[in-house]
Amino acid sequence: MKKETNFHPNSIHNSGYEFQKLIKANPALEPFVIKNEYKNLSIDFSDPRAVKELNRSLLFADYNIKKWEFPDENLCPPIPGRVDYIHHLNDLIKGEKEISILDIGTGATCIYPLLGASVYDWSFVGTDIDLNSLDAAQDIIDDNELDPQILLRQQFDENDILTGIIEPEDSFTATMCNPPFYKSAEEARGANRRKTRNLGTNAVRNFAGSNNELWYVGGEKAFLHNYLYQSSLYKKQAVWFTSLVSKKENVESLQKSGKKLGIQEFKVIPMHQGNKVTRIVAWKF
Repeated sequence: MKKETNFHPNSIHNSGYEFQKLIKANPALEPFVIKNEYKNLSIDFSDPRAVKELNRSLLFADYNIKKWEFPDENLCPPIPGRVDYIHHLNDLIKGEKEISILDIGTGATCIYPLLGASVYDWSFVGTDIDLNSLDAAQDIIDDNELDPQILLRQQFDENDILTGIIEPEDSFTATMCNPPFYKSAEEARGANRRKTRNLGTNAVRNFAGSNNELWYVGGEKAFLHNYLYQSSLYKKQAVWFTSLVSKKENVESLQKSGKKLGIQEFKVIPMHQGNKVTRIVAWKF
């Protein structure tokens, strides 16, 4: 039986996972496929190896990706949720030509550029502060022959987001970002322990992530306000600036600050994925 979800209407994941198709695309998934309590095929989502093979299978089967290798200490992104951002961004920028996207914090998995290039044939500049993550991302780009579409740049200053990245000749259709959520490494570890307990006493830790992926001094709110301010310095070099926002209470303060900076349009795009509710904020000058 397929589980109905409520991803974006364009998502191919609204009917759940077709495990036979996924195993055919990636035989390494097969040992991890089990029958759940409802007698449906599934995996143990507390096992990081199973989660990684499932998401690798989705890329192979549905997005024309041939190889996707990255260190185990980096976060493994859930493909259906990540491609949802891409679909909503497409709705926002419809009508624009020669799409170029700036992906802030692209990470070792390079996931947004891979999905955007596959689904909509967009071009990307991906940024990260961690050189090891950029090296892993470049290997993925090379393995999938996507060098003409995806360019990587390193951010050298942890206090900057757009400054040091956007060059005078750059012109982006939109920027996108999945910001760090926690205020410190200690807060991130505490959340990981709670998640592990919620998955059951025998759960394997499935919440890896390097420091820059998980936390930022001041947390999500501080990151977003820094991003918002820096966007005002480059208002003519992107049509839209966008970001995921996990905490609903951060949206209002962002909108208030945006008015002071001269933002002309501010949108909140809800994303419903199963029981999880999150949102994209988007602004333009």
